[in-house]
Amino acid sequence: MSSLGDLLGLIKNISFRNVIDILIVAYLLYKFYIFIKQTRAEQLLKGLILVVVVMKFSEWFGLVTLHWIIKNTLTVGVIALLIIFQPELRKALEHIGRSRFLTKKLFESDEEIKRVVDEIAIAVGNMSQTKTGALIVIEQETGLNDFIESGTKIDGLVSSELLENIFFENSPLHDGAVIIRKDRILAAGCVLPLTEQEVNKELGTRHRAAIGITESSDAISVVVSEETGTISLAINGKLTRGYSVERLKNILTKILIKNMFVDSNMFKKVKLWLEKTNSK
Repeated sequence: MSSLGDLLGLIKNISFRNVIDILIVAYLLYKFYIFIKQTRAEQLLKGLILVVVVMKFSEWFGLVTLHWIIKNTLTVGVIALLIIFQPELRKALEHIGRSRFLTKKLFESDEEIKRVVDEIAIAVGNMSQTKTGALIVIEQETGLNDFIESGTKIDGLVSSELLENIFFENSPLHDGAVIIRKDRILAAGCVLPLTEQEVNKELGTRHRAAIGITESSDAISVVVSEETGTISLAINGKLTRGYSVERLKNILTKILIKNMFVDSNMFKKVKLWLEKTNSK
């Protein structure tokens, strides 16, 4: 009964601040689990939990040697984990950095988005018919300056004619990627990181690069196969194939307008909050 009474007393003493604290911690743990789910970090976490459980049992049962070995191994292991899982940690920090509270304006208007998407769709459609290989990357929140530096700077307005000329078979820039920021083609012939995923053997370097850049950033990649003319789209490290020009146009427009709409709403809310704060 005393244990039940202690539990009831503890519940009665929980304040609203404690509830908020618990909910925040629960949410963070949930997001952490979702982030590492189906990655090599998930298996590592299971093993780490097992090691901690064994360490506690060794302490309770007085297994001094075993407890000492596990405790010291964990101390050194933390440093080892930081080194081994540096890519995952970097990805997690980039994910936090893409929070809606820390956004930048991607496009000026939905008309600008539709114009850019139309030009990309026209170029992709024409290159698909002629089986001209192409890789077009649309920058989002994560800056791609490191990859832009690897190519030839262009800084030209997005147009179907310019895109088709860049990827023309005899063009010196046709093997690399084009990177687009807002309504401008910033660079061509850019070198991108290749994915380490196991992909279809029919897919070549161009498709692997399309997936790779979307794994390390929130960019969107559009690929045209030079063997089949198939149009593919890569987002968040996932590649989907067999797009028609119209379907590609619809999906790109929806994604870019949705991102701009959310970002602009956030900026408006922050602006109104600042105005109210300053007026007090």
